[in-house]
Amino acid sequence: MNKIEEMRPYRHFKGNLYYVHNIVIHTETREELVSYQALYPPYKMYVRPIQMFSEEIDINREDNITNQKYRFELYKG
Repeated sequence: MNKIEEMRPYRHFKGNLYYVHNIVIHTETREELVSYQALYPPYKMYVRPIQMFSEEIDINREDNITNQKYRFELYKG
């Protein structure tokens, strides 16, 4: 699994940018979740299990326009 850095921008494999705010813990299940926000209007907030956020995807997926290995990757642009 890819290490997720808090307070950093990430690119989704479909091209959009998101800002990771925090890694948070579900109070009942203790599951780690990533809290992140779209960097495009209307700037919605989301949470996703950390395993899903950092999972590997098929680099040959038709909708993988960035040719990324992971669903979200740290944006260094």
